Amino acid sequence: MIDLALGNLLSPMVLFFALGMAAGLARSDLAVPEVLAKGMALYLMLAIGLKGGVALAETGLNVDVIAKLMLGAALSFAIPFLAFALLRATSRMPATDAGSVAAHYGSISVVTFVAAGTFLTEIGVDYGGSMVAVVAIMETPAIVAGLFLAHRYSRSADAGKPEVGGQLVREILLNGSIVLLMGSFFIGWITGPAGMEAVAPFIAEPFKGVLCLFLLDMGLVAARRLREAGNIGWGSYAFAVYMPVISACIGAGCAALFGFSVGDVMLFGLLSASASYIAVPAAMRMALPEANPSISLSLSLGITFPFNLAVGIPLYLGMARWLTGG
Repeated sequence: MIDLALGNLLSPMVLFFALGMAAGLARSDLAVPEVLAKGMALYLMLAIGLKGGVALAETGLNVDVIAKLMLGAALSFAIPFLAFALLRATSRMPATDAGSVAAHYGSISVVTFVAAGTFLTEIGVDYGGSMVAVVAIMETPAIVAGLFLAHRYSRSADAGKPEVGGQLVREILLNGSIVLLMGSFFIGWITGPAGMEAVAPFIAEPFKGVLCLFLLDMGLVAARRLREAGNIGWGSYAFAVYMPVISACIGAGCAALFGFSVGDVMLFGLLSASASYIAVPAAMRMALPEANPSISLSLSLGITFPFNLAVGIPLYLGMARWLTGG
């Protein structure tokens, strides 16, 4: 377990993220052009979606895949309720902000999933290609739960707020990352191994290098968010560390009860532990504009993301092995 943790901490991906965060905190002028960052994000979504679709083409759609999708949706909807309760009990965060943060922690981080998948591949632990579809389905239920909590427990949440129901649904379903992830997933599913072989020079070899550069940029962004946050209270900072561990226990425990493989149990734990900083902030900006985005992004991107990347990945693998006896 210690060797796995040290190996992950010393991997190029984690070290490039640490470099970016250190440079950002030191206020270095190091920067990744925004257009390049967006391009790398598109590449990663395409690559991971295509790989997942090809893997599903090899195994086929079955009861096991359907069970994973149902479990992912249930976890995404349920976790925000626990996150909201813990935030309200341990901090003085207003209900509107707590609802927004809860939505972030019920949703997922695609980049964390990509890093975890790369880690599992490197150490020879298999996982199902259908987990890419689980990633996509875990975005939306958390947003619905977070908005419900914010409106239910905040007197001012509805005051002067425009109707955005249909617009919000459209924003979620047509979110760029979701469209590309699921689109490339279906393309991989349709074309199978032959399709992957045709694009392997573009997908396979450059993947890790692009991921390193992307994580360098994520480190710079995370440092900037932490500087902007100000004092949001130690209870909230602590939440950003203990909430992922609690959620991972819930996600991995449920997956183990379903009898999933070690790799799938680990990824369910990781997805439950990760927090969104792309899709959910965009939805909250439109549906809950009174919430303070610097709070949720500082916690999810500034603290939880690096925690999961450096410590969580090997921790959740150890948890999955213990739960499955693998």
